[in-house]
Amino acid sequence: MRQAARPAPLALADGAIALAFAAAYVALLLATAGDLGYARDEGFYFFAASRYGAWFQALLEAPRAALDPGVIDAAWSVNHEHPGLIKSLFALSNLLLQKRLGLFAMEGTSYRFPAMVLSGAGVALVYLWGTQARDRLAGASAAALFAMMPRYFYHAHLACFDAPIVTVWAVCAYAYWRSLRDGGALWPVLTGITFGLALDTKHNSWFLPIVCVAHAIAVELTERIVAPAAPAEGPPREAAAASPAPPREGRRALAALAAMATIGPLVFYALWPWIWRDTLPRLREYASFHLNHEYYNMEFLGRNYWTPPMPRAYAPVMTAATVPVVTLCLFAAGLCASARARLLYPLARAAARLAPAGGGSALAAARALAARLRPPARDPGGAALLWFLAIAAVYGAWLSPSTPIFGGTKHWMTAYPFVALFAGAAFSAAVRRARLALRALARPRRGAGARADVAAPAGGARADVAAPAGGARADVAAPAGGARGSALARAAGGPLVPVLLGAAVIAAPVAETLHAHPWALSSYTPLVGGAPGAATLGLNRTFWGYTTGAVVAYLNEHVPPRGTVYIHDTAGQAWDMLLRDGRLRKDIRGVGAVAGADFALYHHEKHMLGQAYQAWVAFGTTSPDHIAGLDGVPVILVYRNTMR
Repeated sequence: MRQAARPAPLALADGAIALAFAAAYVALLLATAGDLGYARDEGFYFFAASRYGAWFQALLEAPRAALDPGVIDAAWSVNHEHPGLIKSLFALSNLLLQKRLGLFAMEGTSYRFPAMVLSGAGVALVYLWGTQARDRLAGASAAALFAMMPRYFYHAHLACFDAPIVTVWAVCAYAYWRSLRDGGALWPVLTGITFGLALDTKHNSWFLPIVCVAHAIAVELTERIVAPAAPAEGPPREAAAASPAPPREGRRALAALAAMATIGPLVFYALWPWIWRDTLPRLREYASFHLNHEYYNMEFLGRNYWTPPMPRAYAPVMTAATVPVVTLCLFAAGLCASARARLLYPLARAAARLAPAGGGSALAAARALAARLRPPARDPGGAALLWFLAIAAVYGAWLSPSTPIFGGTKHWMTAYPFVALFAGAAFSAAVRRARLALRALARPRRGAGARADVAAPAGGARADVAAPAGGARADVAAPAGGARGSALARAAGGPLVPVLLGAAVIAAPVAETLHAHPWALSSYTPLVGGAPGAATLGLNRTFWGYTTGAVVAYLNEHVPPRGTVYIHDTAGQAWDMLLRDGRLRKDIRGVGAVAGADFALYHHEKHMLGQAYQAWVAFGTTSPDHIAGLDGVPVILVYRNTMR
């Protein structure tokens, strides 16, 4: 029996399109970074990256001294509750691109740049995967819908780990999928390497083996269930030769899983100097930190949650409230279409195999259904199943009432590429249906000519008189109908349909994403009434203290020389970066207490109302001097000390 044909290699045009997606997204992120303040966590990572950068410099200048265990620990003990890969990229970007080459106008952007590049790579990957698993329309629409998710767009700017892990997680899943689809040794090795990179990015990577193992088991079971039973008389040799056997993808998965179990930990160990010594105790400490993470406050539907039980509805409600509605509708359509196409046949086959020959009517009906159904078209590598399992595993964590919700949507963003891929598949299917509908309209209706033939004699003598006029009208009308049909046929086969439908689909996500900037954590979709509706419902308005960047112009204008500002939820290192960037006047001093300050910032969160009350008492006023926010919703308030 012949081997199944190998998949076609990636077209050069698709590689160019993917690069264009990545470059355009990075350019957009750079263009919109200037008015985005620094998040609280970014401040911590700036400090950690500066320490790692000093170690990298020492490694170049005096390698033997830099590799001393004490020197390694002194540098890498900073922020060791998170792996070192992404912070190392922050450090190297600052050292090479900023301090040596001076590429960025603001130093903070040099720390943010690696995450921006990885985010652009993530958009390119979604295009490539959608194109290879479905078609170019699916890939392009999936990439655009993924890029234009307001919360993801915000996180893609930051010197944090949340956007990078989305990309690295998806790259590992893609390499695993290619291992099943293509076979060979290259892709399993790449799966192991990318899994190691994911481990060294963030602990979300712990879900990857769960997804891949579940997928491998499901693929193997499906292959056994769907495989046709051997007939009593073997098929002719010609038929067997004409139907090459599909590859056993369940067996190919074993190579990828083995690489994840062996190569992955080695890469993780090699790239994180903190665990080079006392490896097991430090890994236990790292795992314990995240498995027993402290709880932070988060408002949800008007209630402040701090300790368990956490609301199980948080993840689905916040997804529905923050992901553009058209993206969610297309995702639901793509998921349902895929389930209908790929679940019914295996289930019927399984029921038919389990049903005894003399079974009851229900089992007989299952056997009859299995005999009538056609097998679904092959989905090489089990792409749709892998996409679904990735989404299910990520969201499954929030079924537990003990899972912290303090991170908003960022903790399940690793599911968003797969949401977009299902949405892209649905968009491609919608375009195909629209083309078919236009072609149907372009065809002449049956029976039109016959009715004209019958009508002519019925007119008798009058028909002789009317014939020339009627004929003239027919002569004139015929080309018009033909022209209309030709135009519809051309529209059905040309770019007009995907362009118009694509514009209709992507317009709202683009508008929502750009409108929300730089207030993306305050952004909500029309499904909940936008930012005003979400505020009324009691959904969180902001966190991380990053909106200080939106009031720097006010502070620069109104704070007196050497004046003081209580910075509230903004981390000290994030405030310092605003000063180093030149966005804040150098003489403005940030302080950690309201009392005695000239101005006070208040980032609105339900559990922080006490900070506003303190400003009222200390400054002798309940009226803020400046309010900034999104669509009329106050997000950050600035109080002026009237006692001075």
